[in-house]
Amino acid sequence: MTLREGSLEAPTRHALDWTSEDFYDEDKLFAELERVYGICHGCRRCVNLCTAFPRLFDLIDEGPTGELDGVDKSRYWEVVDRCYLCDLCYMTKCPYVPPHPWNVDFPHLQLRAKAAKFRNGRPQMRDRMLSNTDRLGKLATIPVVVKFVNAANKSTVARAALDKVLGIHRDRVLPEYAHTRFRSEALSNSSLPVRDGVTTPGKVALFATCYVNYNEPSIGHDLLAVLAHNGIPVVLASKEVCCGMPKLELGDLESVARAKAINVPVLAALATQGYALLTPVPSCTLMFKQELPLMFPHDRAVTAVAQATFDPFEYLVLRHKDGLLKTDFRNSLGRVSYHVPCHLRVQNMGQKTRELLQMVPGTELNTVERCSGHDGTWGVKSEFFEQSMKIGRPVFRQMADSSPDYISSDCAIAGRHIEQGMAIAAGKKRHPISLLRLAYGI
Repeated sequence: MTLREGSLEAPTRHALDWTSEDFYDEDKLFAELERVYGICHGCRRCVNLCTAFPRLFDLIDEGPTGELDGVDKSRYWEVVDRCYLCDLCYMTKCPYVPPHPWNVDFPHLQLRAKAAKFRNGRPQMRDRMLSNTDRLGKLATIPVVVKFVNAANKSTVARAALDKVLGIHRDRVLPEYAHTRFRSEALSNSSLPVRDGVTTPGKVALFATCYVNYNEPSIGHDLLAVLAHNGIPVVLASKEVCCGMPKLELGDLESVARAKAINVPVLAALATQGYALLTPVPSCTLMFKQELPLMFPHDRAVTAVAQATFDPFEYLVLRHKDGLLKTDFRNSLGRVSYHVPCHLRVQNMGQKTRELLQMVPGTELNTVERCSGHDGTWGVKSEFFEQSMKIGRPVFRQMADSSPDYISSDCAIAGRHIEQGMAIAAGKKRHPISLLRLAYGI
């Protein structure tokens, strides 16, 4: 038995053995849950990150023995359901992550549990529906339908029905659907001259994402404008479907594989042609950079896509280091409260958005590096809405402290959640790429 706490080596992650039957075997799964939960019980450093760990520790403390052996294993699901795979315990708290011999990867163990739960036929209809972002988006943005959907999402009566029938909390502010999809009117420009840098390709291929395509096309248009202002030629991926993150969080790994089979060949071809692949949603970037490579570690096309994928601000900051980014900012941004989303932090690239926005003269940045508590569809669900607001309260408070002119997060959904949680008229909500366009005055 080792007495060493922590590790001097950089954390590593093991590939997901998701095609093995052992991965879904509940006896083996529960044995591993018991092993890891026992380690967590003896450590408890993650108690303040989310509600999964407090629930685990309450189950133990309130049990007949005060130890893990007093917890009925069927109640482990109460912990699994509260984990929304933000990865912060793995990245910031746990001293036992691999290559430590104890090999604790709490988020991916919960993912394994979610996958077993899904395969055994226990997902709710609501969860299947919310994770079908392409299907929802295509339906909701039909011209005749979109006005009705947006009106219903603001109707007290309709939201009460959604709460009762589907379990979508009546008080959660939902994003509107766009009247025109981003991909149908995006003005990309591939004719500009290519200027490669030392660290960056000089041309970009954009993976629009479901959210930008169906909900906030303005983010995509602002990104195209910023790239054009910097003389960077852009093409859109010729075909795309959801990156698969909502399905991953549900544990529907077969659907993730189906989305990968559509997206990766298109993106890999672009990567081979020397394009930088940009996605304006951190969860999608993370999917291509980390989650798909862990699911398909021997797939060369997946590896090529991962190596060519950039967060937009990561790419722009690297362009600046290459001496190829314009800094002719015309407008200051005043006071900006900026939230760093979990799925951006997990990419281990530093705070590139903060770094670039700080280059804008006359801009004061209040950076909040803490989980907002929404996480995709988790904070929409009736049973988790109050928990998501509780997790987010420190963020809401810190974002409001500087009386900002703007509140901003790279995760547009987190930005909406924060705006709702602040519940005060303190600053306009703007995506960071939209703030950058505003600073350029274009």
